[in-house]
Amino acid sequence: MTNVFIDGAQGTTGLKIFDRLQARTDITLITLPEARRKDAAARKEALNAADIAFLCLPDAAAREAVGLIENDKTVVLDTSTAHRTEADWAYGFPELSKALEQKLLSSNRIAVPGCYASGFIALVKPLVDAGFVPADFGFACHAMSGYSGAGKKGIAQYEAAERDPLLDAPREYALTQEHKHLKEMRMISGLAVTPIFCPYICDYFSGMLVTVPLFAKDLQSGATADDICALYKSLYHTPIVSYKDAPDEAGFLSAVALEGSDRMEISVFGNGERILLAARYDNLGKGASGAALECMNLKMGLAPEYGLEL
Repeated sequence: MTNVFIDGAQGTTGLKIFDRLQARTDITLITLPEARRKDAAARKEALNAADIAFLCLPDAAAREAVGLIENDKTVVLDTSTAHRTEADWAYGFPELSKALEQKLLSSNRIAVPGCYASGFIALVKPLVDAGFVPADFGFACHAMSGYSGAGKKGIAQYEAAERDPLLDAPREYALTQEHKHLKEMRMISGLAVTPIFCPYICDYFSGMLVTVPLFAKDLQSGATADDICALYKSLYHTPIVSYKDAPDEAGFLSAVALEGSDRMEISVFGNGERILLAARYDNLGKGASGAALECMNLKMGLAPEYGLEL
């Protein structure tokens, strides 16, 4: 039986992971009474007793939690931004490459990807790796998310009986181009230039759509949109991440189509001159708790899709 502790089980991601793990019979959940939930000594004891520890904490608290761990066998799955660009941490998106998958399997320190970053990196990293676009290419990215990505405070604002009417329409944010996922998006994708990133929070609970536009003339090595499709098909063919031809709904692409799912769909749209790359998934699924549980499954020697909603 695998002992699992969630440090920070009261946040959106932590609660989701906790609820999903309660249904599993192959693990034992280590829990702390409410009065000791933030007690450093109690947390330290639980972290060191765990075979697998999920960190669902703000960045500073996640770093503090890692410092409390003295058991070199404890596997840490950090859902915060704190360690995603640390060289000695594995990046928890095994579908991106065999090298990343092997690093995840051999590491006890795994950074779970950010929700927006997951879609952008899934679309862009293969193009850079294949030489279809140079590392210094200036990418732009638009992304829509359900309001669950805004955390407890944001959820409360959207679900209040009386709320600001401005919440009725999509709202663009991170207007200063300083979103916390940008560092991860750039480094994991192998980019020399930070992309322009335009995220939108929308009036629905969960679901995410990330799109990246390209001019066909900017592709290198003679690559075409068909070559991008073939590249994605060769890379993404698992139950969790897969390439999908024409998944749109009569010319529309809904960001809620995979709500409640742990899958991600990768697609290519456009024409001979202008190409639109798209990743569709749930910000609470492959964008958060589903990705974390997939990493846990791999560390337990299970199929990555075990217990996921696909």
